[in-house]
Amino acid sequence: MAELVFEVTQEADGGYCAECLTHEIFTQANSWEELRENVREAVRAYFFDSDIPGQIRLHLVRDEMLAPL
Repeated sequence: MAELVFEVTQEADGGYCAECLTHEIFTQANSWEELRENVREAVRAYFFDSDIPGQIRLHLVRDEMLAPL
């Protein structure tokens, strides 16, 4: 596996949640910089006894509701 992809959503309080699409890895943080480090740490912990994938992709998903005109 060359790449892990995380779906990232921003919470109402401004924090972030990241969930891996292919493995059971989940983490959260208060800032984008903290999230990046938490994702790296969670991936290292998940793959502690095997090879870590070469890349980690953070895919920010923005969900917005619009009122009809």
